[in-house]
Amino acid sequence: MRISIVMPVLDEAAELGARLAALQALRAQGVELVIVDGGSRDATVAVARAGCDRLVTAPRGRAVQMNAGAAAARGDVLWFVHADTGVPLPALTALLRACGQGAQWGRFDVRLSGRSPPLRVIATAMNLRSRLTGIATGDQGLFVRRALFERIGGYPPLALMEDIALSAILKRIARPACLRPPLTTSSRRWERDGILRTVVLMWRLRFAYWRGADPAELRRRYYGD
Repeated sequence: MRISIVMPVLDEAAELGARLAALQALRAQGVELVIVDGGSRDATVAVARAGCDRLVTAPRGRAVQMNAGAAAARGDVLWFVHADTGVPLPALTALLRACGQGAQWGRFDVRLSGRSPPLRVIATAMNLRSRLTGIATGDQGLFVRRALFERIGGYPPLALMEDIALSAILKRIARPACLRPPLTTSSRRWERDGILRTVVLMWRLRFAYWRGADPAELRRRYYGD
């Protein structure tokens, strides 16, 4: 069983080198690393080319980029990892074990990188909510068998909330495998914009999405563009 990590990137040159260096241990275990650039204006492409198996370009947007990466990947299992998320080597062991036991898709617990106690509480709440609802976010390293991913048509082409939309489709087919050890995702947004403000914004966006708001408008609110 071959695993392909699909990583969408955009203007990540400053941090991407260190992230890719950490992923070389997984590549040494046979994991394919596919980087999908969405039109970076910095040195992201040059940095990515030096540390991945396959470099793909696609229009900007995580859903579009991840679908393009999935189409180029060769693995039996597609593992979608954000550029600001760290993947420990034991996570690969857990994923292979879960797939060997029949898991069709799943996600990992997450840990936020900052040391502030509220961030630990937030991560715990995210993990618990995901276990209860069967919904995963992109920070949680969502993985899915290629055959199933292709059968459902990949990520819905949404400007935002594509991970929630995909999870909702997948959980109607099978419950997710909720795995440990946790992946470590950057807390930079929380620290930059304020923890309370970020929590409120994310819940407002999710509520608006549940009410049928246009994902393109939600994206503008999330990124401020």
